[in-house]
Amino acid sequence: NQLMVEMDGFEGNEGVIVIAATNRPDVLDPALLRPGRFDRQVVVPLPDIRGREQILKVHLRKVPGADDLNPGVIARGTPGFSGADLANLVNEAALFAARAGKRLVDMDDLDKAKDKIMMGAERRSMVMSEEEKKLTAYHEAGHAIVGRLVPAHDPVYKVSIIPRGRALGVTMFLPEEDRYSFTKQRLESQISSLFGGRIAEEMIFGKDMVTTGASNDIQRATELARNMVTRWGLSERLGPLTYSEEEGEVFLGHSVTQHKNVSDETAHAIDAEIRNIIDRNYERANQLLTENQDKLHLMAEALIKYETIDASQIDDIMQGKAPRPPQGWDDSQSNGGGTAASSAEAGDESRKDGSGPIGGPAGQH
Repeated sequence: NQLMVEMDGFEGNEGVIVIAATNRPDVLDPALLRPGRFDRQVVVPLPDIRGREQILKVHLRKVPGADDLNPGVIARGTPGFSGADLANLVNEAALFAARAGKRLVDMDDLDKAKDKIMMGAERRSMVMSEEEKKLTAYHEAGHAIVGRLVPAHDPVYKVSIIPRGRALGVTMFLPEEDRYSFTKQRLESQISSLFGGRIAEEMIFGKDMVTTGASNDIQRATELARNMVTRWGLSERLGPLTYSEEEGEVFLGHSVTQHKNVSDETAHAIDAEIRNIIDRNYERANQLLTENQDKLHLMAEALIKYETIDASQIDDIMQGKAPRPPQGWDDSQSNGGGTAASSAEAGDESRKDGSGPIGGPAGQH
């Protein structure tokens, strides 16, 4: 009330323009948005590729850069980054260069900074047993191979079994261009690739050796399938209708109350359709990995040896060839893995109770 009084109360406010910003316009009191108050809304979306390039040029002026710096290449590889994210990217790159004793920031430093922001910081101090490293390698290889083979899926950018954040490994997919909507085909392909890790575990180690590492993958796949049915009208059986629950008062970004607006019969039909979407994409991923077991073994072996592989090495594997070694790789580095820190028994607290996630495709940033 005090805010509205200040804006258009009895006292004059000539020459005063009131500007406010929020990232949750949906929870504002409608009285604030009436004509004469906040009646003009300016939406500031995330920058597109040209915007990211211009923002990067501004921040790169503040650090000493090498001749190979190319803001356009960096902009293409950072979809979904905000201006603050890009500023942080340049700052992290400068830190990587300083730690390496370099006087200039180069593209390699920016790549390392991008990986840290998108996939999490490396935890080289966390040691993994050879058995756990092998399981993680097959899990991540399963994600990557299914992602490469299903239609309309984002390309694989990098696969790593170096522990990052709370995950033991990461498969990173990067879109080739800014995307503002998703087709049904693309969504189903995402669901298939999410199940690739669990299926690879079961295929190689047996049903009794499947781990809890796929919990986040299963959660994300189920959420995608539910949204396809209840929000986006992408179910042939239930048609183009919205069945989402009505959200009540919002507190700290979460709904305090929810009210169902569907009958029990419709709720059962929704659950059955979600199950149908999950089952057919699980089966598709299983079939793809069964038909490409040779590539699954080849990629897992490459991950165990190199720990991280990129798109060019994945291309070699998908062509049935042994992957080329990473730039600057020395075979003396290979000892069942790239570093000694990654070849001993796992000691992370989150693994003590078997609840730590193995990882999976990194979420849209």
